[in-house]
Amino acid sequence: MDKTNLQINETSSNLFYHGTKADLPMGELIKPGFNSNYGQRKSAKYIYFTATMAAAIWGAELAFGDTQERIYIVEPTGSYEDDPNLTDKKFPGNPTKSYRSLHPLRIIGEITEWIGHPAEQLQAMKETLERFKQQGIEAIED
Repeated sequence: MDKTNLQINETSSNLFYHGTKADLPMGELIKPGFNSNYGQRKSAKYIYFTATMAAAIWGAELAFGDTQERIYIVEPTGSYEDDPNLTDKKFPGNPTKSYRSLHPLRIIGEITEWIGHPAEQLQAMKETLERFKQQGIEAIED
């Protein structure tokens, strides 16, 4: 797929993104309860999303599976909070504008053109996540 740069470091107060490898139709609800893409792949209590393309790209590239990476534009259907995996419990503030919700996200669009990370950077991140998995480090789900 031809991917072009779409201001990956900018945020929009009006748009949220969800990176995945799932092929889903417009209007579909993305719900918590599916196996996580990370750690031991336990059932996820929350659904995760972001207001930055940069974080959405990582989500798509690191999602479990060998299918096409996708970035959906989503709207929360209920309340949400900062993702503690990427905010104050691990990093100061919320630099990736990452969130989580117990409520579904509705797909309202898809970003089809974007630039992924270089292969060596992606491989380094996958190796780091594998080390975390081997150490038993899981997503914060409290």
